[in-house]
Amino acid sequence: MKLLLDTQMLLWAMIWPELLPEKAAWLINDPDNILYFSPASLWEVSIKNARNKPAFQVDARMLRNRLLDCGYEELIITGLHTVATGDLPQLHKDPFDRLLLAQSKIDDIKMLTCDDKIAEYPVPMLFIPR
Repeated sequence: MKLLLDTQMLLWAMIWPELLPEKAAWLINDPDNILYFSPASLWEVSIKNARNKPAFQVDARMLRNRLLDCGYEELIITGLHTVATGDLPQLHKDPFDRLLLAQSKIDDIKMLTCDDKIAEYPVPMLFIPR
């Protein structure tokens, strides 16, 4: 199964695995699954890191390298993805999440999330509550 992890799931998987819900950890560790990340997640991490908050110090370059080293595939963002964000219902305003949702829908990759707002969208989805 192809899985696109949302930003929170990526951070938990790579940095704070103890926070991953058990079912999400099982899916991520299943060698039959193909794991994807979006540059939109790295963009979000870069912006948050630039705010220099002590509670959030994550280097997006190092995160990307680690994801690639762990076998994740980078899902390229295209114009088709960005245009498709406008086709999504206005349930959630976060531009990073909306881009991930559009990628999930366009590329038919299940989004792995624990965010109940994201789970409301009509895209391929695996919602795993915390």
